[in-house]
Amino acid sequence: MANLDIALVQTELSWEQPELNLKRFEKIVSTLTAPLDLLVLPEMFTSGFTMEPGNIPDSAGPQTLEWMQNQASSLNAAVVGSVVYREQAGYFNRLIFMEPDGNYHTYDKRHTFTLAGEDKVYQKGKAKTVISFRGWKICPLICYDLRFPVWSRNTEGYDLLLYVANWPAPRIAAWDTLLKARAIENMSYVAGVNRIGTDGNGLEYTGHSAAYDCLGHPLAYSEKDEILRVSLSKNSLEETRNKLRFLEDRDSFSLKL
Repeated sequence: MANLDIALVQTELSWEQPELNLKRFEKIVSTLTAPLDLLVLPEMFTSGFTMEPGNIPDSAGPQTLEWMQNQASSLNAAVVGSVVYREQAGYFNRLIFMEPDGNYHTYDKRHTFTLAGEDKVYQKGKAKTVISFRGWKICPLICYDLRFPVWSRNTEGYDLLLYVANWPAPRIAAWDTLLKARAIENMSYVAGVNRIGTDGNGLEYTGHSAAYDCLGHPLAYSEKDEILRVSLSKNSLEETRNKLRFLEDRDSFSLKL
């Protein structure tokens, strides 16, 4: 079984400036030389975690889709990240998983962050998304979703649980702990991408982007402005799951949306 080579982009974001952020990430992407399968960008990577979505032009969503398509095609890799996206029903914190051929999948953030008032300005997602890509099953989620283990429960047999985030420094210990917990309880690889720097509200971000194997062993970690590269082994995952059949002992339950 093929490995999945991923790149986690941990960097600063320019506040509510989509064009400037796309230029930043285009420059970062241009530095990549070794082949990869998955490029992961932070939550709201074109704007920062803004609660004023009206400050972002409605055209920015479709333009970012086009930009992601171009980058995915150039890299021959999937490009993932969330953006402010306007639909007739309102604004969404929408994750885009763009494949190299232009096919893409979306996930709207289920758990809007009430502490910041996200629930007042963004529509709540209604469905979980699991994507099949290059022999891997990937479940992408967004930031605050990390605190809710029922929503991330591995009932679909996914291989990689992926989080994109703007998780601030005062609560970063929870981010570190919960990423590792999600890996252990779901017998899955987990990767989380956070930003660094200071946003327009004065909140500080210290990164801590990381990846863990299905037993909670760390594979990558950083607090710097950098790209973390990590290769995930499907053989190792299957061997561990077959030896330690913990998922077979899960409790069954129904989730009420």
